[in-house]
Amino acid sequence: MNRYDKGKKCIEGIQNKSVEEIFKELDDIAPDLSRFVIEYPYSEIYTREEVDLKTREICTVSALTALGTIPQLKEHINAALNVGNSPTEIVEIMMQMSAYCGFPKAINAVMAAKEVFIERDLL
Repeated sequence: MNRYDKGKKCIEGIQNKSVEEIFKELDDIAPDLSRFVIEYPYSEIYTREEVDLKTREICTVSALTALGTIPQLKEHINAALNVGNSPTEIVEIMMQMSAYCGFPKAINAVMAAKEVFIERDLL
């Protein structure tokens, strides 16, 4: 299996969406960017066996909380739920991040989580 197909299988399994749906906003401006994301993090990193997907996604949620990248954070909150993280675990990690990235970013992350939880009828 080539890198693209391997990454596509991984991301679609985690996100429960097609890559076309996930990257539709990039298609008309930077189609290669979505290919890069599929071929590197999802083909080369997420498929490594040393760490499970549940751990990888909670780490990603932590990093995106610290960075304050809300659109991507929402996608990864969904992904974290899809691979077995609970809403409580997700919020707890965001609360921990307040000590490292500040309260504004942690609060924004929790509010993003709240939106995702409402959409998924988990609140």
